Amino acid sequence: MKEELRDMKAHKDYYNMLYFVADAQQGIPKLCPCGSITKEVVDEEDTYDYLPGKKYFICKNYENDGLHFRQPWVMGMQQEVERLKIKVYEQEKLLRECQALKEQVRMLHMRLTELETGQRRLVSKLTLKQSLLPKWQIPQIFLTF
Repeated sequence: MKEELRDMKAHKDYYNMLYFVADAQQGIPKLCPCGSITKEVVDEEDTYDYLPGKKYFICKNYENDGLHFRQPWVMGMQQEVERLKIKVYEQEKLLRECQALKEQVRMLHMRLTELETGQRRLVSKLTLKQSLLPKWQIPQIFLTF
């Protein structure tokens, strides 16, 4: 019973590793799950008169056991371009949001300037009115102002 359980766990780990390797093949691979670097290789068997063979991103220590990268060059480039398109779209959206926020800040700054100007006018009017009143008519509460 323990051997069967151990074998089942080993099989499950193996299948999980295959899944992770297949799932990791997005865009241009830099490293293989085995730890070695990937390189671009041209398949010489697929060469025609004037067309070069197919290009692949392939693990330096490639073995056909499903645990190493061998990804067509075109697919890697296509996925990388799609990833970059999404990234550019997100940056463009952030830039638009920043422009809208910048406009809001500008409007708030203008409103603040208007309020400060109005406050200065009000203070100057009150100061003028206070100077025109005789001292004995000013309530004590306003003198501490």
